[in-house]
Amino acid sequence: MSTFLSFDHGKKKIGVGIGDDITRSARALTTTRPDWAALGKLIADWQPAAFVVGLPLDKDGGEQAATRAARAFAQDLGQRYGKPVHLCDERYSSLSAQSHLRAQHKNTDRDDAEAARLILEQFFNETRP
Repeated sequence: MSTFLSFDHGKKKIGVGIGDDITRSARALTTTRPDWAALGKLIADWQPAAFVVGLPLDKDGGEQAATRAARAFAQDLGQRYGKPVHLCDERYSSLSAQSHLRAQHKNTDRDDAEAARLILEQFFNETRP
């Protein structure tokens, strides 16, 4: 079994999800500051085999400033931790996360972590063995 950490990257906060390739399911883990010390602790605690980073494309699939920032984050993540990094189209993941949390009457402050969960589940769905 391999554990994956997923990230919904943002300037002020990063949502983190966790899942594995056996159940091919994920859960929201936490939201953290975008600093390497906080991320390093999560990575040390969970020992993932790989990472999945959400790629925020515009509605037509084009790139924007946030896309470039996510790509840079993914590259840094791979270089720092020496693990594979996969990019996954995350269009509408934040909106889906907010809707999902509202429908379950849960606190929408966790929408970044919920978006990371959705990104990881989408990755699993798109990479069927």
